[in-house]
Amino acid sequence: MATPFSLISISLPTPFTRQEVETRLDCTLKKGIEKAFFHQYRDTFLVYTQFHVLTFINWRQEAMDEALIKLGIKDTSFLEQRYIFQDYPILIEPNLEFTCKVSNEQIILKEPLPLYLIIIALVISQSVGLEKYEQDLDVHFEKSQQLLDLTQSYSLLKRSKLIEFARNLTAIQHGMVSDLFLLDKPNILWDNEEAEKLYNRLSSILELKDRFEIVEHKLTNLKDDISMALDMFNHKHSEFLEWIIIGLIGFEIVMGLIEFFKH
Repeated sequence: MATPFSLISISLPTPFTRQEVETRLDCTLKKGIEKAFFHQYRDTFLVYTQFHVLTFINWRQEAMDEALIKLGIKDTSFLEQRYIFQDYPILIEPNLEFTCKVSNEQIILKEPLPLYLIIIALVISQSVGLEKYEQDLDVHFEKSQQLLDLTQSYSLLKRSKLIEFARNLTAIQHGMVSDLFLLDKPNILWDNEEAEKLYNRLSSILELKDRFEIVEHKLTNLKDDISMALDMFNHKHSEFLEWIIIGLIGFEIVMGLIEFFKH
């Protein structure tokens, strides 16, 4: 008979360090796969990634709610409406012919090996983290047109807004590449064929690479637009400085003529 395991990954609204999570939840997080740290207590797992996604595996709802409250999420009954999260049911089926079987609806494991559960938690966490970047980028897309409209006239304040916007886009791109770790497989998978199959299959179902490429494409287009706008502003800034210099020279000439005719 199959044993059900629940899995819920939540993007924490407040960034925490690993040590802060350990202190608030009174647990010790061991290094798992790459950027995932985990705590195991009997048949329950807690997995935390440094891109601030927390995954509960086989936790009772009451215990999970209590943990989230300690991390500052008090309205746990409104997770779906207010927070980015994903759940994925896991079944433990000892009679399964294969090590694992992954579909859109569920994940079936022959046995609940910690390595496999951490791999699942990592991939679901990556999907949640990517969704956060997708939502952040949508917000930036809405702002981009307003900022591009600013190029119709020049001011130092408008130029500083564009520079800040470009800096935010660069931070998003850097965070996706360095934090989510989507471009490279965890090193441990190279020595474990079954674990690699689980990772690849789950990544494919969640379309992590395709979604990453779409976000990358949008980011590139946005950065190109903002770069063009900044070039226009820099050109207008140069013209502005040139007119100031011309004005100062003209002022000096006028003052010189006044002094000349006085004498």
